[in-house]
Amino acid sequence: MEDPVVALKLNPYPRSSALCPLPSTIAIGFALGWTVILEFSIFTLQIMFKRLWSQLFALILVVVVGLVGCSPSPGGLVGNYRQDTLTVLNSMKSVLELPEDSPDRPAAQSLARQNINDFASRYRQDPALTKLSSFTSMRTALNSLAAHYASYPNRPLPEKLKASLEQKFKQIELALQRGA
Repeated sequence: MEDPVVALKLNPYPRSSALCPLPSTIAIGFALGWTVILEFSIFTLQIMFKRLWSQLFALILVVVVGLVGCSPSPGGLVGNYRQDTLTVLNSMKSVLELPEDSPDRPAAQSLARQNINDFASRYRQDPALTKLSSFTSMRTALNSLAAHYASYPNRPLPEKLKASLEQKFKQIELALQRGA
């Protein structure tokens, strides 16, 4: 290996200290003075900027995830059980009332499905709600509708199931008015 001082005489402005190990870099610092110190400070600034950018990126990521996680769901559920139950009921009623050949039916079905999924995931673990008659009736209605769509996705709802769902919807509305 050649002497680092000779290497620096051939190339007076080295781009990195990879040409020689650390102790010889210090020896070169005595020989050339400011070039090694300048190179060291640029390298230190690069490390500082990388850390700064990574910390800034992490902070932005946390803020974005926090804001998206705290935003209301697109279906319109707000966290109030009574209001959310009425929202899901209205979306399910609108789907049941639409004719089978309606062009708005797929959009209404997807909105109702999203509302049902949001409702079920939000309220199924709440032990205070499992005792309410409105909640158990709502869960029964959702399960019967989900069972039909899982078993017969391309078939329309039978009239018997529609009548049963409409009866459950009335029971749920009455129970919500009573506060049960």
